[in-house]
Amino acid sequence: MAQQFWEAAAPLIKITEKHPFLVAMVDGTLDLEKFRYYVVQDALYLKDFGEALRRLGDNNGVSAADSEKLLHFVDVIDKAELDLHRSFFTKWNIDAEGAEAMPNTLLYCSNMLRVVTTRTHAEGLAVLLPCFWVYMHVGKCMLKLREELGDSVTRSPMFDAWIDMYGGDEFEKEVNDYIELVDAAVEGAEEETVTKMKEHFLMSCRLEHMFWDQAENLMEWPNIVEDAGKAGES
Repeated sequence: MAQQFWEAAAPLIKITEKHPFLVAMVDGTLDLEKFRYYVVQDALYLKDFGEALRRLGDNNGVSAADSEKLLHFVDVIDKAELDLHRSFFTKWNIDAEGAEAMPNTLLYCSNMLRVVTTRTHAEGLAVLLPCFWVYMHVGKCMLKLREELGDSVTRSPMFDAWIDMYGGDEFEKEVNDYIELVDAAVEGAEEETVTKMKEHFLMSCRLEHMFWDQAENLMEWPNIVEDAGKAGES
C-alpha cells in the first residue's frame, strides 16, 4: 500500500509542514513577490505534471478505466488548480506563458518526466503521488493553523484561496482517488518495483520541499558570464 511510502517520508514531511514559506502564507507575513514567483513557477510545473499524467494514461496495458481516471486528473489540474493560478495572473496583469523555469522547477519536472517516460507504469504513478498527497497534507495543516490564528492576523485573499483549494474536501477526494491507483499498483508489483516506487516517492517529497525553498529564496539562475567577468577583473 502507498501508506508505506508516506511513513518512509514522514520525517521530511514533518519538516515540510512547517516550511517558512507555508507558515508565512497563513500568518500573512509572506512577501507578495515570493508568492508571485511561486505561482508562476508552479504553473510551469503543473503543465508538465499534466503531461506526465497524460503519458501514464497512454501507457500500454493500462485499463480503459484507469486511463480515464488519469485523464480526469489532467482535467482537474486545468479547471481547478491552473484556473486559480490564472486568476492570480489576471489580478497581477502578467502573462506567465513566457516565464523561465527556475533551477528546482526544471529539476523536479525533468525527474518526474524521466521516470514516467523511462520506468514502469507503477513507478510513474509513485513519482507523481507527492504532488497530490503532500499538497493535501500541508493544506490541511495550514487550515488548522489558520483556525488557531483566527482573527489575530490578516492575510491576502489570494493566500486564503490557495489554502482553501489544497485543504478543501474536493481536492482531498481527488487525492484519495489517486492513492487508490497507487495502492492497486503496489499490490500487483514485484518487490523490486515497490522499492523503486518508494525511492521515487521520497525523491519527489524532497523536490516538493526544495520547490518551496526556491520560492522562499527567490532563486535565480546564476549569470555565469557576468560572474566570470567579475572574477577576471579582481
